[in-house]
Amino acid sequence: MPTLQSALTPTEAERLARLDTPLKIQAFLDTFAYSTEDRYRAPLTALRDRTAHCYDGAILAAALLQRLGHPAQVLDMLPNDRDDDHLLALFQVDRHWGALAKSNFSGLRYREPIHRTLRELVLSYFEDYFNAAGEKTLRAYTLPLRLARFNRLNWETDDAALDAIADAIDTVRKVTLLTPAMVARLCRVDERARQAGLLGADPAGLFHLDPGPE
Repeated sequence: MPTLQSALTPTEAERLARLDTPLKIQAFLDTFAYSTEDRYRAPLTALRDRTAHCYDGAILAAALLQRLGHPAQVLDMLPNDRDDDHLLALFQVDRHWGALAKSNFSGLRYREPIHRTLRELVLSYFEDYFNAAGEKTLRAYTLPLRLARFNRLNWETDDAALDAIADAIDTVRKVTLLTPAMVARLCRVDERARQAGLLGADPAGLFHLDPGPE
C-alpha cells in the first residue's frame, strides 16, 4: 500500500521530519495557498502543490498527525445553508481535544488541546464561524471519522480516495448545537471581528451569498 512516507523524496521527508508537534504542522499548513478549485488533493498532492482548501488541508493535517502517533481522524463542522462546512483534523493530549485546519478565515484554524469534549472544541469556533455577511452560521458537527478505514484506497497518495472520504463524512452521525430559539436570537458579528476574520482571505474562496430581491 503506497503511504505518504513511502512516496516522499529524501528532501520532502527531511522537511516533514521537522514537523514534530501539532503547532508546527499548523504553521506549515498556513504557508499553503488557499485553493479555490473544485477538486480534491490527497496529502501527497497537496504537499507538492503547496495548495489546499479546508477539506484537503484537514486530510493532510490528519496524515501528518498520524506520523506523530495520533490516529488520523477528522470532524466536519456544519453550518446553515448560507455557508460552507469546515473540516478539522483532530488530536488529543492528556485526553483533551485540539484541532488543526486550513481556512480562508483567520479564526478557523488551530485550537489548543485544552477541550474536554468534542462539543466544547467545536463551540470554541462558534464566534469565528461566520459568512462574508457577518452571519454566525455554525449549527452542528459530525462525530469523528477515522481515516484508517480508507487505507485500502491509498488516501494519503491518491486524489480519487478523497471522494470516498467525503461520501463517508456525509453519513456520519450529526450532533446539533443550537435550538431554533437560540438561532432566532443570534446577532451578527461585530464589524471589526468580521474584518479580522477575513484578513488575507481570497474572495474567490468565499461562500457565494445570493443578494436576494431588491
